[in-house]
Amino acid sequence: MSGPATKLRTELTEVADGVYAHLQPDGGWCLSNAGVVAGPEGLLLVDTAATAARAAALREAVQGLGRGPVRVLVNTHHHGDHTHGNGAFEGATVVAHARTRAEMARNGLALTGVWPDVAWGELTVRLPDLTFTDELSLYQGDREIRLLHPGPAHTNDDVVAWLPEDRVLFAGDIAMAGSSPFVLMGSVSGSLAALSRLRALRPRTVVCGHGPVRGPEVLDETEEYLRWIQRVAAEGRAQRLTPLVAAREAGKGAFSHLTEFERIVGNLHRAYAELDEREAIASGRTVDVAEAFGEMVTYNGGSLPTCHA
Repeated sequence: MSGPATKLRTELTEVADGVYAHLQPDGGWCLSNAGVVAGPEGLLLVDTAATAARAAALREAVQGLGRGPVRVLVNTHHHGDHTHGNGAFEGATVVAHARTRAEMARNGLALTGVWPDVAWGELTVRLPDLTFTDELSLYQGDREIRLLHPGPAHTNDDVVAWLPEDRVLFAGDIAMAGSSPFVLMGSVSGSLAALSRLRALRPRTVVCGHGPVRGPEVLDETEEYLRWIQRVAAEGRAQRLTPLVAAREAGKGAFSHLTEFERIVGNLHRAYAELDEREAIASGRTVDVAEAFGEMVTYNGGSLPTCHA
């Protein structure tokens, strides 16, 4: 299913009765997925999109279901590729973690400054109306949508949407199918704990924040990569290597199939910080994100990672 005038490539796939994944191939930087859960009085939407045009395409796709308006909008975390499109859904109650609201208010439209040449369109910051800290259950008719904060992972404000009856998990960016995990603004060890908690739910279908719909194996694959990052960090620290040098010397290991591989540098910055015990896992504040991102650019041959939005 494509967007309106811009012919954006998107896919709307039913993953359970009345439950849909709205996918934006190829799932690279700023091409995030969304989720839709239909109920008797309208829709619950999980995440929006990075640009005004992509948010409009998402809105058109969900309207095309003929199941009523979006009444509730859940943001899985504060990053702009999951929240910039909130304003396209007027009248919806926006729900997120308490830290998500704070981060959105603090960061505004900062993502647009990272890639200034992207056609972002007219965007506004639409903050959450309802926040929580640990767990919140919403209902679409008799269907429960359980919102869980599994701890710091991709960020320090991650939320997943779990449908226990259908065993469908909207994982946000805790899992990204085919893309390198990215925990620069979160936690390596926290991600591993979160993945263990999500695996214990025994999901049948996992809608990742980016990439195609997968099964529970994507949680195992993400864990395997992050444990490799921990090993690379430990070896690099022992040899007094910087994260950038350690990344170059490590190569790609068993993960050459993953895209956005420059994220290894940011991930190693976070892993080094945890090894140094410079931070509590939940703080997510001691790593210089701008410096680490600059080294990701250096790793990438001096080129800014490509934003596909």
